[in-house]
Amino acid sequence: MAATLKRETGLVGAVLLGLGSMLGSGVFVSIGLAEDMVGWGVLPAILLAAVVAGCNALSSAQLAASHAKAGGTYEYGYVFLSPAAGFTAGTMFLLAKSASAATAALAFAAYLDALIETDLPLVPVALTLVAALTVMIQAGLRRANWLNAVIVLLVVAALGVFVALGSASQTADSSELNQSSPPDFFHACALLFVAFTGYGRVATMAEEVRDPRRTIPPAILATIAVTTVLYLGVGHVLTLHAGSLTDAATPLEAASRAFGPGWLAITIAAAAMLAMVGVLLNLILGLSRVLLAMGRRGDAPALFGKLRGGEPVAAIIGMAVVVGGLCLLGDVRVAWTFSAVTVLVYYAITNAAALRLQGEERLFPRWIAWIGLAGCLGLAAFVPPLFWLWASLALGAAFGVRKVIQLRLTS
Repeated sequence: MAATLKRETGLVGAVLLGLGSMLGSGVFVSIGLAEDMVGWGVLPAILLAAVVAGCNALSSAQLAASHAKAGGTYEYGYVFLSPAAGFTAGTMFLLAKSASAATAALAFAAYLDALIETDLPLVPVALTLVAALTVMIQAGLRRANWLNAVIVLLVVAALGVFVALGSASQTADSSELNQSSPPDFFHACALLFVAFTGYGRVATMAEEVRDPRRTIPPAILATIAVTTVLYLGVGHVLTLHAGSLTDAATPLEAASRAFGPGWLAITIAAAAMLAMVGVLLNLILGLSRVLLAMGRRGDAPALFGKLRGGEPVAAIIGMAVVVGGLCLLGDVRVAWTFSAVTVLVYYAITNAAALRLQGEERLFPRWIAWIGLAGCLGLAAFVPPLFWLWASLALGAAFGVRKVIQLRLTS
């Protein structure tokens, strides 16, 4: 019988884990990318992304509550759809969140560069951060939870100051409406959708949460609600000061310099770096749980399906290596867009699985899952075709590796 993870996370801890995954690259990177594409359209884009994410969150919540095992939609796809659907979901999750983690590492390096005002080599700094956090995670989930809580509270405080001062500023320099095209708008929605998917961190930890049926749904919904308010506030400030953001790698820090005192830009850069640490911490943990589940089932090498001292050590190291490899892309926009197409496929499968829930397993109306499914597929259609090609090639390679593993198991 496979060893199981310890159930030691309550409601508050689950919410903080979700916030730690969402108040990072999403707020410090993706809102700036979307604002650059659609201007004031970033505000309705945030709301649309929040609606789609909210439907997905409810689908994820009821699946996690009824099937409380590590692995998220990888497990749900297997149980409610088919092995191929489950494996596709697991692969898409690993690709999507590895790309998001790489984005966070690169963004950390960019904000550090802005803070110390020098010309840092971004990729080596990002790789160093990934390696350092991997070592830290080996200390165990409880210590990671404590550190995550501190990071979340500090980041929320810094963002609150940013929104308050930026909204009150009388030096706004962006009064014209950006006339973006519908494809640009929905592409921006797709990028912003990724910013909301940190709630999935809670679902992938279903095996570690106390009383999953009571804890997971409210934790996911609370995470979505808090981040939507913060994202809208940040988006509003960035549109007010869009003139200072041209090609800025650190949009919130650049906006702070435009309207705030000198200490604000320093505070925001420091908060962004803390947030990226939190994102990496949560993503590597969440990724390792999916790889753990895949290793247990034989969809990944058996080494990744083992626990050592109650922790999936091999899976954590394996995912850190993948994240480090994606850091070599060296481009935040490319990494984030690749994350968008793969995570939209992942959540399409989540909603399809939720449609199969029956009786007492179902916590919410079926139409919610239908909206989530349509939203994911619709937004995915506006991601540039090149990224679809990359995702398809990666998925094909993963199925090839899976076939080799299964042939070895049966020989």
